[in-house]
Amino acid sequence: MAIQQINIPDIGDFDSVEVIEVLVSVGDVVAVDDSLLTLESDKATMEIPSPVAGTITKIAVSVGDDVAEGDMVFDIDVSASASEDVPKEESVVPAKEAPIAQASTAPVAEVPKAATQAPVASANKPVNAQSMGATSHASPSVRAFARKLGVELTQVTGTGPKGRVQQTDVEGLIKSVMQSGGAASGATSGAGIPPIATIDFSKFGDTTTEALGRIKKISGKFLHASWLNVPHVTQFDECDITDMDQFRKDQKAIAEKQGIKLTPLVFVMKAVVKALQDFPSVNASLSPDGQSIIKKQYYNIGIAVDTPNGLMVPVVKDVDKKGIYELSRDLMEISGKAREGKLSASDMSGGTFTISSLGGIGGTQFTPIVNAPEVAIMGLSKAKMQPVWNGSEFIPRLIMPFSVSYDHRALDGAEGVRFTTTVGKYLSDLRQLIL
Repeated sequence: MAIQQINIPDIGDFDSVEVIEVLVSVGDVVAVDDSLLTLESDKATMEIPSPVAGTITKIAVSVGDDVAEGDMVFDIDVSASASEDVPKEESVVPAKEAPIAQASTAPVAEVPKAATQAPVASANKPVNAQSMGATSHASPSVRAFARKLGVELTQVTGTGPKGRVQQTDVEGLIKSVMQSGGAASGATSGAGIPPIATIDFSKFGDTTTEALGRIKKISGKFLHASWLNVPHVTQFDECDITDMDQFRKDQKAIAEKQGIKLTPLVFVMKAVVKALQDFPSVNASLSPDGQSIIKKQYYNIGIAVDTPNGLMVPVVKDVDKKGIYELSRDLMEISGKAREGKLSASDMSGGTFTISSLGGIGGTQFTPIVNAPEVAIMGLSKAKMQPVWNGSEFIPRLIMPFSVSYDHRALDGAEGVRFTTTVGKYLSDLRQLIL
């Protein structure tokens, strides 16, 4: 028997992240890259894959625990073939103390009543808050926050994964009580947002109810926060990409020989970065107090990717320093990871500007929501051939509509339209990108 520890890998810039799902039980046989654990940061969820094949012999974390890079989370009895390829250094990081989920045949140690007893993992059921017997699914930090404010968690509706109560849910309950007259002081905090009426739709016909996916729940929370906090303005424009697309087609055969799929999106990324260099206020974020603007000297472009689990926004780093072919490789790699659910925290952090492209699906224009704390986002729509008057006759040209939504606190309308016009100029004549 060769026991190896599995530790938390690099999780990006986060000091710690919360465990929201344990996907295996003691005795389970796993293969390389099988998902073992689901973590949740304030930006997304990530699954921790197994680096080796073998049998799970020990689980050192439970739902609700906070873990950091290097923490031991599992012991695994590796197979003979897998153990030969695994560096011994992976097991030297000491594990921090954590509850241990044991096999159902092993005795469960008694714990003080004030603490939550570690669950017993069955052969086919992962550990979760319900198996702990918790009446409310919440992390220890959220429970402490609720106790401090005197809030009963049983009165709070959780909006997190599997109905988990988050700090924003506790804050929302307090705010709703105060806005409905619960605060006796003379100070008022505004009328608030009136709720949408609750309707029993089954009165009108058959219905089915499906839970939102985990990614949609997480992204929905941040989109809602951005929509409420950012004064959005959307500037619509269009540009002639006839010459750009012809150049792309001319390079297509060369790119395919190198295993590269050359798409219009990489040209848009280069044009956007050039325009961001012309307009530094667009490649920026507002300070938390809203009194200053933080202009970034690096150019990392987030690309919205449609995946089976929902919309995800991986980030392509240092776009200003890369050529079209290198960007195409990066885009193919990061899009594939997004669709396979294998993005890491670092893959989704550090963005300065986001592009959401629906051109491959259809549509004419749309208003994307700013990916705060960024101050602007571009939406690309489907290009089509249109007759364009050149002064003497109409000629067919490939016209691409696009839009840019921006934070009106950081950009005024004149700067917003100058930015979109500049992007269109670069896309219409790629030669200007080298000037």
